[in-house]
Amino acid sequence: MEGAGGERASAIAPIMKWKNDFSRLFQYFLDRSTPHMVERWLGTLVIVMVYVLRVFFIQGFYIVSYGLGIYILNLLIGFLSPKVDPELEALDGASLPTKGSDEFKPFIRRLPEFKFWYAITKAFCIAFLMTFFSVFDVPVFWPILLIYWIVLFILTMKRQIMHMIKYKYVPIDLGKQVMFFLASPNDFSILINRT
Repeated sequence: MEGAGGERASAIAPIMKWKNDFSRLFQYFLDRSTPHMVERWLGTLVIVMVYVLRVFFIQGFYIVSYGLGIYILNLLIGFLSPKVDPELEALDGASLPTKGSDEFKPFIRRLPEFKFWYAITKAFCIAFLMTFFSVFDVPVFWPILLIYWIVLFILTMKRQIMHMIKYKYVPIDLGKQVMFFLASPNDFSILINRT
């Protein structure tokens, strides 16, 4: 009896070693891709295009696409939301700064950009793999799903934008903001001549 268990362990050992090696190599390349944001998103765009072309040519798997759209909408809400919700923070007594003397709190996302990218890329890869199994090709009338998703997107984004306006935060980082103060029209001409 012990021989059978030892044979099973010796058969599983190479598989576990391969799994650990693959996991380590995958994590290495994932870590190296972190600073290359544009390249990562371009790669994801290629994966999205392949998925869209596959669904278009097969003329099916609309329920998979709908589920993917709902998942991406959920990720987008996490990406656009602050880590600490101002509504809940206001209940605790703390609030966002309203005066110049209040403490500055930078915008920190609930879902960081890298995790957002990774989740979207993984979701499209899984959805692409699902298109190879006919069990996921549930017959539906896709225009209804599309209209429902658009309505859901509009209502969700409206609520998120109203939240942004109410608590005065902008989730998009456009770099360092620089303001120019001009004392006289003469300063404007000096500014133009510098550039």
